[in-house]
Amino acid sequence: MKRFSIIFENEEILLVDKPAGVPVQGGAGISHSLDAELPLQLGYKVFLVHRLDKETSGILAVAKNAQAAAKWTRLISGGKVKKEYAAVCFGVPVVDGKKCFSGVLEGTVEVHGKIQTAKTYFKVESVFTVKIPGIDQKLEFSFLRLVLGTGRMHQIRIQLAHFSCPIAGDDRHGDFKKNKAARALGIRRLHLASVRTTIPLDGLERAFEIPLPPHIKNTLDELGRLNEDGNSCIDEPV
Repeated sequence: MKRFSIIFENEEILLVDKPAGVPVQGGAGISHSLDAELPLQLGYKVFLVHRLDKETSGILAVAKNAQAAAKWTRLISGGKVKKEYAAVCFGVPVVDGKKCFSGVLEGTVEVHGKIQTAKTYFKVESVFTVKIPGIDQKLEFSFLRLVLGTGRMHQIRIQLAHFSCPIAGDDRHGDFKKNKAARALGIRRLHLASVRTTIPLDGLERAFEIPLPPHIKNTLDELGRLNEDGNSCIDEPV
């Protein structure tokens, strides 16, 4: 049985640290999902109030009962819960034909055949230029912090790819040639994590944050070691 780290708990919800590779919801052909494994750890049923992609790691909220699930689903869909992500990407976002180091990505995404508006706020924290070991190729990487303005399926992955900044290791929406080259650096899984969540509690906003998952931290360490442009930090204000 997979055991999950509990970040926060009250009478209504739990905030859980979901590892990469664990599906949130079970179904046909899906085993060891969080909604099946977590109840075995806790001893009671849990109710999903939002989702993370299987390959995305990080903070996931689950409810303890149906009433709490309805409440927290409304809070999340109403924008009362702030979800912040970290990502390692190829390049930096290109907005209106120019490289952009902070701002907002606005557009549409298709979800189950429906076109929906999507908005993601971002800030580029670091940029790295790295020569890929064993081949005559250089790649530009960036480390981004992102905040959801809307919560569409695969939103961050789709929008970053659309704005010329695909997430490293994204085999569905990313750049397949760059993903293949980046394997020489050990990049073999999606480099996206939900690292900070702010929720309303007792009339106040309370933030919960977790460290970067090991695969992202290790990649950033390696990119910093191989970076050919010296200082990688971006000082541009948000």
